[in-house]
Amino acid sequence: MNSKNITIASDHAGHDLKEALIKEILQMGFEVLDCGTNSNDSVDYPDYAKLAVDNVLKKKSEFAILICGSGIGMSITANRFKGIRAALCRTTEDAKLARQHNNANILTFAGRQIDVDEAKNCFKIFINTSFDGGRHQKRIEKID
Repeated sequence: MNSKNITIASDHAGHDLKEALIKEILQMGFEVLDCGTNSNDSVDYPDYAKLAVDNVLKKKSEFAILICGSGIGMSITANRFKGIRAALCRTTEDAKLARQHNNANILTFAGRQIDVDEAKNCFKIFINTSFDGGRHQKRIEKID
C-alpha cells in the first residue's frame, strides 16, 4: 500500500474543487493520482468514481477523494465495491468520525456545496485521523 499517494477524481461539477485540493495535497507532501475529469465539460460521475476506486482496491493509494455536485452520486458509486467505505463529509467533525468510527478510505465532497477551505480542512483531519478499531471493527466487518 502506498500511503504517500492520494487518488482524486471528480466530475465536471467537482472539477474546480479538485484542482484546489490537488494543490493543497501536493503542498502537504503527498503524491496525487489524478483520475480526472480535466475540465468543466459535462461527464458521467460513475466513470471517474470507478477509476479512483480501482486505485484504492489495487493498493496504488490508501485513500481517495471523490467530488461531484452533491457528493451523493460519487458516494453511492464507490460504496458498491467491497472494501470501500466512502463517506460524504461536509464538516471536519464528519471527516474525523468517518475515519475514527467507520475506517473510511474514500472522502467524498459536494463540489457545489462545500467551501474550498472547509474541504481542505476536512482532508487534513481525514488523513491525520486513525481508525479507533475495537467495537467499531466488528461493525466494519458486518458491512463486508
